[in-house]
Amino acid sequence: MHKGSCLCGTVTFQLSGALAPPSVCHCRMCRKMSGHAWASTHVPQSALELSGQDSLIWYRASVNARRGFCGVCGSFLFWQHEEEDRISIAMGAFDTPTGVQLARHIFVDDKGDYYDLEDGLPQQG
Repeated sequence: MHKGSCLCGTVTFQLSGALAPPSVCHCRMCRKMSGHAWASTHVPQSALELSGQDSLIWYRASVNARRGFCGVCGSFLFWQHEEEDRISIAMGAFDTPTGVQLARHIFVDDKGDYYDLEDGLPQQG
């Protein structure tokens, strides 16, 4: 069982089962929403149990995807493509050890110029 929440604890979640190896997204939108790069794992939508949904606000980031954040503290928690039945969850929102390791970097062509990627993980443009 994996549990997590936003910073203020208003929006909480739990899920069972294995987590997919997380990716770090360096796209412009993730950098703007998170303040840096955004690391996330993903699970089937049906595996996610949410509490505090009344405070969860969905922002339509593009025609294909939405981003979920707490309307109280502003924590950026979720990303979901509308044509997929899975949901991405911010690695920083988990309360307990996850047992996973970063697997790759994506949208590295958009990364900020103030940092380097030297961890040896695969990188996708």
